[in-house]
Amino acid sequence: MQRIAVIGLGAFGSRLAQVLSRAGDEVVAIDSDARAVARIKDDVAVAVRLDATDQSALASQGVDEVDAAIVGIGERFESVALVVATLKEMGVKRIIARAMSEIQGKILTKVGADELVSPERESADRWAHRLSLPSLRQYVELGDNHSLIYIPAPASFWNKTLKQLDLRAKHQVNLVAVRRKMPTTGDDGKPKPGATRDVVYVPAPEMQIFEGDILMVVGSNEALSDLPSD
Repeated sequence: MQRIAVIGLGAFGSRLAQVLSRAGDEVVAIDSDARAVARIKDDVAVAVRLDATDQSALASQGVDEVDAAIVGIGERFESVALVVATLKEMGVKRIIARAMSEIQGKILTKVGADELVSPERESADRWAHRLSLPSLRQYVELGDNHSLIYIPAPASFWNKTLKQLDLRAKHQVNLVAVRRKMPTTGDDGKPKPGATRDVVYVPAPEMQIFEGDILMVVGSNEALSDLPSD
């Protein structure tokens, strides 16, 4: 379970907070509008009205210790930039900010945003899923609440065979392929120092998973979100 702050409870922020909360994350929902806070208070762990540019107010809700903060404020770009800068100064690990244009995105990145979101192009549901899988490398929506994801092999999978892992029975997901870095050899058949190439393997029951492998996994978004991360 992660602790995530959602700042700005318009249509995008509210939906994101609700989906994250249903997925089992502890959500701190923040807005300066009391009505917006009241609408979501029964759906999240904490819903509070405060000025998100006020460090002491944010710290009082433990925002400095969250796993991620999403700034979904839709109006007043100056406010978005100030909130991002405040979160950065507080040491928040991961800051995701709403950008309405390319130039806004560049400014937000300069003041501390780690990632940008455009609600006009990306749904709250998609971002909720992305946040619930912190180690996610790539994500492809398949429709009907199913996705194909690429994730680093968790430590709990290392040196185990696919038969031992039994992903379908234990996690309700299917492993499509394994991408592994292999040494590159020269014309003499000897490995080139420091040179590697990606090799994709079709999984077989006796295949072992190793540290550094990238797993291509398909399943329901709920099942994928429940996969171990270590």
